[in-house]
Amino acid sequence: MAWLTLAMVLITLLIVVLRYLFGQGAIALQELVIYLHGLVFMLGIPYALHHNAHVRVDIFSNRLGPRGRDWVELFGHGLFLVPFCLVVLIYSTPYVAASWRVLEGSSEVGGIPAIFLLKTLIPLMAVTLLLQGLAECAGLIARLRSKHRDTNQP
Repeated sequence: MAWLTLAMVLITLLIVVLRYLFGQGAIALQELVIYLHGLVFMLGIPYALHHNAHVRVDIFSNRLGPRGRDWVELFGHGLFLVPFCLVVLIYSTPYVAASWRVLEGSSEVGGIPAIFLLKTLIPLMAVTLLLQGLAECAGLIARLRSKHRDTNQP
């Protein structure tokens, strides 16, 4: 993801140089920045969950121990993350399929003729986030079980 953000910065710099030094517009480059931005965010969401780097509102978990935090995390994934992923997947699939049917492209002259690929990031994000969320749930369950066994030992 870091390389994609660097590419966005460099392409944006190129757009500015082309526009203000040479008086040239670059629609395809501007759209490329948008595509890269979409890639960074849509594929960065599951990555952030995997690395525990997402934003949280720690109303309850600050007052809890590790076992309590695991329970809050597990319920949060089950009650919010999994249903969110399923809703996004269900509602985005027809939207993306319609875009693929017509191979939707840019409405701008000289734009990138692949908006259907950009829109595909929506269900792809939902699937990868769902898989990562389920993996997190499995890890939390395993950790809760091992902690439960540890507390029942004499």
